[in-house]
Amino acid sequence: MTVIRALLLLVLALAPAVAQAGPEATLDKVRRTGTLVLGVREASYPLSYLDGAKQPIGYHVDICRGIALAVKSHLGLAALEVRTEVVTSKTRIPRMVEGAIDLECGSTTNNAARQALVAFAPTTYVASVRIAVKKSASITKLAQLDGKTVVTTAGATSVQLLKARLQGRNIKVAEAFGNDHADSFRMLESDQAAAFVMDDNLLAGLIASSAAPKDYEILPQTLNTEPIAIMLRKGDPAFKALVDQTVKAMMASGEVGRLYAKWFLSPIPPMNAALNFPMSPVLASLIKFPGDDPAEAFRPEE
Repeated sequence: MTVIRALLLLVLALAPAVAQAGPEATLDKVRRTGTLVLGVREASYPLSYLDGAKQPIGYHVDICRGIALAVKSHLGLAALEVRTEVVTSKTRIPRMVEGAIDLECGSTTNNAARQALVAFAPTTYVASVRIAVKKSASITKLAQLDGKTVVTTAGATSVQLLKARLQGRNIKVAEAFGNDHADSFRMLESDQAAAFVMDDNLLAGLIASSAAPKDYEILPQTLNTEPIAIMLRKGDPAFKALVDQTVKAMMASGEVGRLYAKWFLSPIPPMNAALNFPMSPVLASLIKFPGDDPAEAFRPEE
C-alpha cells in the first residue's frame, strides 16, 4: 500500500506540469530543427491550392513564404527548410494546436470561437459568403432553395449562415458536406446538390478551374462578410509579434497589394484564367490600418 500511495503522490505532483506542457515555442522549435512547417490547402483558390505538379501555390502561400524569410533572418539561420503539409477544414486547427504545423496558409475565417484555440495574423483577405449554382437550375434567390440540398465543406460554417438567413421564412434546406472544397464542388457539378455555399473567392476559383465555367454563376446575395487570415498557435507571443510585424511590413511596402494583383486580377494556374476580383474597400482599409479583429466585428450586408 505504501508503494502504491507513493506512486499516486508522484503522479499527482507531476500532473500540473504535464497539464501545462504544450507545443514548443515556435521560434525555439525552428531554431532547433531548422524547419518551418506550413499548413496548405488543396483547393482554396486563389489563397492556397495545389498546382498541376501538386505543389502549393497561392496568395496566402506567398505571404507565408515571406514570413518564413523573416523567421530565417530573425534567427540568423544560414538555411531554413520550409516544409508543407496539406490540411483540411477539419484538420487545420487540431494540427496547429498539437504543433504539427507552424503557420496555416489557407482560407480560415478569424472568429471568436477559433480565437479561443488559435491566434491569427492581421487580416489579409475579406471574403463574402455567397452561393454558387448551375445556371440551368434557374435559381436566382434564396427562397428557391426550399427543399433542396445545399453543400458546403466539412468544418466550415457556411450552411449555418444560410439557415440563419432563412429562419422565419419557412424555407428548409438539406445539408451535405464535402471533404474539401473540390469535393463540395463535385457535388454541385454532379447535381448531388443544388447549391454550394462558401467564400466567394473560393467559389470563383473552383468555377474558373472547372470543365465548364460558363455553366455556373454566383448569386448576388451576401450571407456574411468574414476576415480571412493566416493562423498560428495561441500563447506564443514572440512568434505572433514577428508574424504581425512581417505582415504589416509587407502591407506598408506594397507587397501585399502586388500579391493581391498577382492572384486575384491576373491569369493564374491551372487554367491560366483570371478571377477578376478587385480588392474590396474593406480589405483596402485593413491593409492601410491592419488588425486581427474576429468576424464578429464585421456586419453582413443586407
